[in-house]
Amino acid sequence: MSPTDQKIKIYTLSTCMHCKRTKAYLQECQVPFDFVDVDLLPVEDRESIMEEVGRYNPGLTFPTILIGDQVIVGFNEEKLRKALGR
Repeated sequence: MSPTDQKIKIYTLSTCMHCKRTKAYLQECQVPFDFVDVDLLPVEDRESIMEEVGRYNPGLTFPTILIGDQVIVGFNEEKLRKALGR
């Protein structure tokens, strides 16, 4: 499986500039990804999603990016490029 065939999921905040930059970068790379704007979730769903984020990123910071089995915390173009095989 090539890096770009891996499932990509990002946990974001709708107002976070780093989160917006991550989404834009992935769109520029033309790779499909799923995202969750945690701050826009109903309150009753937010706690379980934050627990999920905490399993990958105990610091609970955003964006938290999952590419296959890799976790990248924050927007880091170099790490994203490497994880995507670019």
